[in-house]
Amino acid sequence: MHPLAVALRPLVDAAGAETVGASDVTGSDVALIWNGDIVAGVRLPPIHGSLDRIIAVVETELGAPLPTLSRPGKQQAIRRLDELGAFVLRRAVEDVAEAMGISRITVYSYLNALHR
Repeated sequence: MHPLAVALRPLVDAAGAETVGASDVTGSDVALIWNGDIVAGVRLPPIHGSLDRIIAVVETELGAPLPTLSRPGKQQAIRRLDELGAFVLRRAVEDVAEAMGISRITVYSYLNALHR
């Protein structure tokens, strides 16, 4: 694998994407170009499952599963999920509330406090 693809591997993994060989790059992939040549590509993940990936990132950052967080920890998680764009996804408030073990009204309350 080309050194550029190797160097980008942590970013690709964190995004839930995958690296593909130069001959497998399609129009929807992000081509990695080195000295004018395509040396590899990055295939972005589908939208389906995005919220789960974002939640996993936040749990990793906070060092604990969402349901085990204290109230301030859950507020911090909501802030981070909002920063990462989680709430633009359909049904995200309901899904996050379920993942945290709180009501959707509580999620809306935390979001309203952030956007005041």
